[in-house]
Amino acid sequence: QKVTHTENSRVKKSQHSEEEIFYMNCRAAYLTVFKSSLENIKSKEQLCLVLQQAGRNPSQKTLDKYWTSQTTTLNFDDFCTILKKEKAATKNELLRAFGKIDKDNSGYILHDELYKILTTRGEKMTLDEVSAITKLADFNSSGKLDYNKFCDIYVTTNEQCCKSALEKLEVDSRLRRQQFGSQVETSSEAITLPVSKPSPRVSRKTDHKLTPVKGDNRISSRPSSAQTCKASVSTTISMSASRNRSTKLIEPSTVKEWQCAQSKGCFYLEDDGEIISHKYRLHLPQRSVVCITIKPLNLCQVEGKSCQWLSVDTILYILKENESQDNLQLMTFTEQQNKEMFGWKGELGSGVYWLLPFTTGCRLKKVKTQITGEAKLVYRGEDGELALTKELRAALLEVFETIDLDGNGLLSLEEYNFFELRTSGEKCDEEAWAVCKENFDMKKNELTRQGFMDLNLMEANDREGDPSDLWITLLSLGYNKALEMTEACPFVIDIYAEKCKPRVKAIFLEAGGWQLNRAICKSVVNKGEAKVMDGCDNVIVYTYKTDTRITSVIENKSENKVIIHVNNEHSKNCLSNRGLTVFAIEVAPKSMMVAQHVMPLNDQEEWLYNCVHSLL
Repeated sequence: QKVTHTENSRVKKSQHSEEEIFYMNCRAAYLTVFKSSLENIKSKEQLCLVLQQAGRNPSQKTLDKYWTSQTTTLNFDDFCTILKKEKAATKNELLRAFGKIDKDNSGYILHDELYKILTTRGEKMTLDEVSAITKLADFNSSGKLDYNKFCDIYVTTNEQCCKSALEKLEVDSRLRRQQFGSQVETSSEAITLPVSKPSPRVSRKTDHKLTPVKGDNRISSRPSSAQTCKASVSTTISMSASRNRSTKLIEPSTVKEWQCAQSKGCFYLEDDGEIISHKYRLHLPQRSVVCITIKPLNLCQVEGKSCQWLSVDTILYILKENESQDNLQLMTFTEQQNKEMFGWKGELGSGVYWLLPFTTGCRLKKVKTQITGEAKLVYRGEDGELALTKELRAALLEVFETIDLDGNGLLSLEEYNFFELRTSGEKCDEEAWAVCKENFDMKKNELTRQGFMDLNLMEANDREGDPSDLWITLLSLGYNKALEMTEACPFVIDIYAEKCKPRVKAIFLEAGGWQLNRAICKSVVNKGEAKVMDGCDNVIVYTYKTDTRITSVIENKSENKVIIHVNNEHSKNCLSNRGLTVFAIEVAPKSMMVAQHVMPLNDQEEWLYNCVHSLL
């Protein structure tokens, strides 16, 4: 046992050391472009430059992935997240890529062939750009490129970039004293690291547009032994069992006579713990009393089979669009509850609204489960033809019900493209959709359930029965190898309007973003209890509670950043979205941020929220 404990400690220490090195390299690269890690990346060009300083060579597709039309800024923590996802190309990877072109395995590629490939395929380069490569004497001779030498120089140049950035950081003691961020946790804009005993954490990247209400947030990099608390505020809330509790969500008695719009959607859990979901635009042609609800979607067709996601909390924030998408005003959110349904009833004026779904991440999070065996996806019948197994067909029917957003039993091109974006990162254009129409069952230019099944069967046939591509699809949609949906939560939104026909449409499938984070902060500040930190009037902790969750927000009114130590060790039967009982967060000047969301671990029992926020 002692040997095992020692070995575990060594592994944890090694992991912590690797993480420190990673963030030091991130910071070194960042500070070659910016004066401070609190500065934001403000353009795609800056993003490209700082990624190059970190030894990456981002393609235009990669840049577009992180700098979308919605992005205005990225902060240091977003940068760290990108580096975790976009690994630097290794020499072996580069050699394999060149090897696909070098059919005779000579180690050389003719310049003419290189010109043809680089100017006509993928991200097309200009003739001048290719010439710049072929004119370099280090790896070119006799009209050929020696790609082994090219790979050596490429990798060495990347290493030199990182090394020179680190040397610059070490020489400049002022830069060395700056604290740097560590990218973990949720889109609540906060960063956490354990400050007591080592503990597993749920890691999650921030959204590409993620910014606090004002400024940035960073984690304290000082060890806990060096931290001292100067001021604190304590909050204790005793909560009764919340299972099936209803706060009397009042739907209109004549709801069947009211006009209704419905749309389904889904929360998807990313590999790094981030949660993405559909976002919606709602149009009301005239002022009306409305009732808006959201709840997990029950897809269980098999009796006795449980839907694990039905316990996931779902909330809907309603924001009014004023002049543009960037100018959204928080109107309200669904805080009334009836079992697993959350809703709001009230009057809304005519106009365009945005519906932003949200889940705290307390119950939709990465959980390691032991899977005894991998489900079989395809088999060959007696005639030798490939077929989908009963288990896969059942899973694909669940998928179909989830991505059929309007619930009409058919997939439109728009609905199918949300599926494609999630599973492959690409879209199907009109021409490709016409090809689908020729090969698969469609009605009114929309794909039927059978057509969807046949499309997936074709994918298996294309790989001669290899289920690899099918698994990629299923895993990206939240299924595990036992074909259980454990990392996704389908939901359904209903909008009833008394005096007009509401129209709702899914627009995006992406992470929450700064608009949602700001809405969460505002809702907690408006409805929560405010406590000024003893000994520090500029720091306020807001705590908002419902029967099923508690959310805390920290506001820093001062001109300087503050580091807040958060301690939940005396809470009982509580589940935090942080995955930690003790952590530290940094709040930038003149900003506010979500500290944590807490729910009962067992909602059939009482739970005690006891949290101490201390200024370090």
